[in-house]
Amino acid sequence: MDKPNQYAQQCSFEFFPPKTEQAADNLRDTINKLAKLKPGFCSVTFGAGGSTREKTFETVVEIQENTGIEAAPHISCIASTKDNIRAVLQAYQAKGIRHVVALRGDMPSGMMCAGEFHYANELVEFIRNETGSHFHIEVAAYPEVHPQATNAKADLINFKHKVDAGANAAITQYFYNPDAYFRFVDDCTKLGISIPIAPGIMPITNYTQLSRFSESCGAEIPRWVRKRLEMFGDDRLAIRAFGVDVVTELCRRLLEQGVPGLHFYTLNQSEACLAIWKNLGLESN
Repeated sequence: MDKPNQYAQQCSFEFFPPKTEQAADNLRDTINKLAKLKPGFCSVTFGAGGSTREKTFETVVEIQENTGIEAAPHISCIASTKDNIRAVLQAYQAKGIRHVVALRGDMPSGMMCAGEFHYANELVEFIRNETGSHFHIEVAAYPEVHPQATNAKADLINFKHKVDAGANAAITQYFYNPDAYFRFVDDCTKLGISIPIAPGIMPITNYTQLSRFSESCGAEIPRWVRKRLEMFGDDRLAIRAFGVDVVTELCRRLLEQGVPGLHFYTLNQSEACLAIWKNLGLESN
C-alpha cells in the first residue's frame, strides 16, 4: 500500500450539525470534498445537554448512507438519564451505526443537576453494558491537561478510567506543541494504556475564533504563533496561509513519528484541510 492511501485511511474529520438549510447545503459540499480523501470515519458533535440531538442524528445517518463513510456521533452524558442514553444508542443501532465518541459534555447554561452520569467513564461503561461490543468507542484525551483537572496526574488517571471502562481508541484535544502529545502518549504507555490515541488537529483560519476556543478548552497557542497571528491583523488570507504552513509542519512531524491517525476539527469547512493534505503530499488519486 502506498503512503498516500495509508495515511488517507488514518485521517478522520469532525463536523457539527447545521442549524439552517443553507448551512446544511454547505456542510454537504464540505463532506463531499473531504470524502475524496477516503477518511476512516467522520464524527458529528453533540450540543450541551443534548441540544442538537436530532440534528446530530440526522447528520450522522445522512453521512453514512450517502457517502458510505463510517459516521460516529458524539454522545455526551452530562444532564442525561440512562433512559435517554439507552434510547439514543438503540436509535443508532437501528440505523447500523457502529462507532461513537463518548464524552462527558458541558452542562447546559442555567442547569444545576448533572443527571445520572457525572463522568465519561460512566458513559463508556454504560454503553458497554447495554450494547456489548457493538460500538467502537472513542473517548477524549488532553495532552495539555483538561482545563478542569486538578493536575496532570489526576487527568491521566481519569483518562485511564475511560480506557478501563471499555474505550477502544481516543482523540485528543487540539494542540500546536507536538512534544505535549508525545509526552502524554509516553505517560499513557507507562500506565499500561495501549489504545490508539489520535492527535486532534485544528486548522488555523480565524485568530479571534481560535483564541476564544483555546481559552475555553485549555489548548496552548505557542507565543510565536500568537504573535505572528496578531501581526496579520484582519488579513484573513495571510492568516490562512500562515496557519496552513504551521499545521502542515505539525502534521508532518506527527506522521513521521507514526501516530495512529489525524483527526481534523473542520468547523464544517474543507479548504484548510485540503490545503494541508496537499502540502503533505497525500493527495488522493
